[in-house]
Amino acid sequence: MSLLTAQSNHSTELRIVLIGGRYNDLRSGKSSAGNFILGQNVFNTSRRTAQSEARQQEVFSRRVTVVDTPGWWWTWPKENTPKLDQIEIQNSVHLCPPGPHVFLLVIPVDLHLSVDLSKLNEHMSLFREEIWKHTLVLFTYGDLLGVKTVEERIESDEGLQWIVNKCENRYHVLNNKDHSDKTQVKELLEKIEEMWA
Repeated sequence: MSLLTAQSNHSTELRIVLIGGRYNDLRSGKSSAGNFILGQNVFNTSRRTAQSEARQQEVFSRRVTVVDTPGWWWTWPKENTPKLDQIEIQNSVHLCPPGPHVFLLVIPVDLHLSVDLSKLNEHMSLFREEIWKHTLVLFTYGDLLGVKTVEERIESDEGLQWIVNKCENRYHVLNNKDHSDKTQVKELLEKIEEMWA
């Protein structure tokens, strides 16, 4: 299965797949991040995402496709993730032909991941090793940072350092509370295009 593909006109089209996990009652915010990026409530945030679904919208003069996927449990090994969820996660790449430009690994900014990196790696292997080259960490709930910067947050957690390093230092923060601040989305799309430049 080829993850990526095809040259397309990156300034007019972007294809994004949202991936990530959940922890206890803390949701990652994948669906709400998708809504935020597209500027519309197209993904249902009141329930767990059971199957991958794609939505498309014009955003800052680009045709943006976002694929939302089922989340895995951060603390579970891949073998404990239901087979159907695994298949849905893998199939997400086929919902944005010819393939995604980027995988956004959605992580709540206040999640402490240090102990779960092997489980994360197992779930990332649902794709291929090359997935890390095409992944950007999207920190959600940026409002919970308070006076801290995201850099200080990363610095204070070895697990986050490892993840950000695997993604070649590509990350972005969304403040889920402030949907009026569209520059957050504009900057995210620019970072994705930079990856492709």
